[in-house]
Amino acid sequence: MDPDSVSKAFVEHYYSTFDSNRSGLANLYQDGSMLTFEGQKIMGSANIVAKLTGLPFQQCQHQISTVDCQPSGPAGGMVVFVSGNLQLAGEQHVLKFSQMLKMLSALNSNVPPDANSSRKLLRAKRYFPLELCLKLGIANRTQTGSQLNLVSL
Repeated sequence: MDPDSVSKAFVEHYYSTFDSNRSGLANLYQDGSMLTFEGQKIMGSANIVAKLTGLPFQQCQHQISTVDCQPSGPAGGMVVFVSGNLQLAGEQHVLKFSQMLKMLSALNSNVPPDANSSRKLLRAKRYFPLELCLKLGIANRTQTGSQLNLVSL
């Protein structure tokens, strides 16, 4: 499979699992994996799953808008950028979200795939996610759309 197909299949599996059984995400992370969530750094599979299962909302539905990937490293790894909408149960309005995942290849290895990720919920409709130099940022367009202000996450 080509990298785009692999990343799209992984993203579909990840968010389907997140929406239906967050504790099932444990096998997608390693002990050395890190999740940065709203500025908080969480290390290790068990801690990441504890954070995700402890979120204040129990039911949600992700609607993926974009999945962009590029090769990363010599061992077949990939950096995947995902953006979309997040509908929380009982809420009228959707939230915008973006997430960057670093996936490591499990080929020729006994190590499971890794998903280091950075996640940010975007609450303003005027924000558009951009991937710049593997650093997640938000570009805020002015009314005229002619100026971009980059805000580092």
